[in-house]
Amino acid sequence: MMQSKLQYISQGTTAKEQTYNILQALDHGADWIQLRWKTATDEERVKLAEQVRQRCQDYQATYIINDSIPIAKQVDADGVHLGLDDEGIEKARYVLGKGKIIGGTANTIADVTKRIDEGCNYIGLGPYRTTSTKEKLSPVLGIEGYRKIILYLKEHEIDFPPIYAIGGIDLTDIQSLLEEGIYGVAISKAITDTPILVSDFKKLLR
Repeated sequence: MMQSKLQYISQGTTAKEQTYNILQALDHGADWIQLRWKTATDEERVKLAEQVRQRCQDYQATYIINDSIPIAKQVDADGVHLGLDDEGIEKARYVLGKGKIIGGTANTIADVTKRIDEGCNYIGLGPYRTTSTKEKLSPVLGIEGYRKIILYLKEHEIDFPPIYAIGGIDLTDIQSLLEEGIYGVAISKAITDTPILVSDFKKLLR
């Protein structure tokens, strides 16, 4: 299954802000939305998740729920993305079934190999640089960090799923990330602030 090389991770403190930002991204060509709304109650998240599900269907965009297997199941999302402290990948696979996309966060070689062993469909590897969209930030990788991890995987002949760079990435970073073997990028703030950049990111990621 070919996955989009550009993931938009939603931002917004209210359902209204979230919906607006997601629609802006979709309108400008985003075809992969990850719904991330950490400050909401479960009830609020489910309500928004159901509405966003419909929007993503309208735009034929892949729809991923951040860190909640039950909500992904309830709204029949295309999959779930799980952080290092969230529930396990195996549990997500069991609950959601074979056909769903399950992504996992990683920061170190150990995290990446663990995610591969767990059978992730993709890995969100970062942060690339310091970012204001995440409170508890893992150590920043920079380009050297990605180089080291991908080199390790290749030297040990480990098959790995698509790896997405995440964390404060802008347009000027894309070329060097691709050269290191990164499959794609997950963007939040840059697209929230300037949705028109979706097409620019997609052009560079071709």
